[in-house]
Amino acid sequence: MPNLVNVTSAAAILAIIACSPSQSAPPPANNSATAQNTSAGAKAPEDPMVAAADHGRIEGDANAKTWLIVASDFQCPFCKQWHDESYKTIYDEYVRPGKIKVAYVNYPLQQHQHAVATAEAAMCASAQGKFWPYHEALFATQHQWDSLAATPTAVLDSIAGAVGLDKTAWKQCVESGKMKPLIDADRDRAASAGVQSTPSFILGDRVMLGVQPINVMRAALDSEIAKNGATH
Repeated sequence: MPNLVNVTSAAAILAIIACSPSQSAPPPANNSATAQNTSAGAKAPEDPMVAAADHGRIEGDANAKTWLIVASDFQCPFCKQWHDESYKTIYDEYVRPGKIKVAYVNYPLQQHQHAVATAEAAMCASAQGKFWPYHEALFATQHQWDSLAATPTAVLDSIAGAVGLDKTAWKQCVESGKMKPLIDADRDRAASAGVQSTPSFILGDRVMLGVQPINVMRAALDSEIAKNGATH
């Protein structure tokens, strides 16, 4: 997966509808040394569970030359909107046929109190190869947990059971906090690449901010695929 630090965002920034941070930029990671070495596309983490989680949020043909990087926040209503309106179409038309690879990058916003907890839950599911089912379920249930005052532990536990996780291992992962440095690194690298809000999409040298209509996504994907040449 491309190192997000090296993605050039100047070519195109399109803002439509997005969850914007309450500050101009996300706060820095608590552990900058770990953040430099732990993220999708960075040096493989030493912890095998974190390495599995990093790999597990990528889907598509490994030989596809085109990456679509989705920077998202599970509590962001506009991320859910894009997911519900467009993700299946992108998957069916581009991922399933092997034209692109998709990677989910965590960009939790400060004003979303459950953003980090849901990201940690999803990444611990990813360590067991279940990121995408967990991701689907989080967006499907967002209306059940996004307004809760406390961490929606019962909902997260229920999803873990529903998608077939080893719940004991998953709970140990969540309680350990071991995915937090990976999430921090995602956020910092995405911000360095030009992400300012969620959802955002990094495609080649373009950063597309906000909910993108499917026709805009198709045009951008087709252009990038053509630029990259054959997919295999």
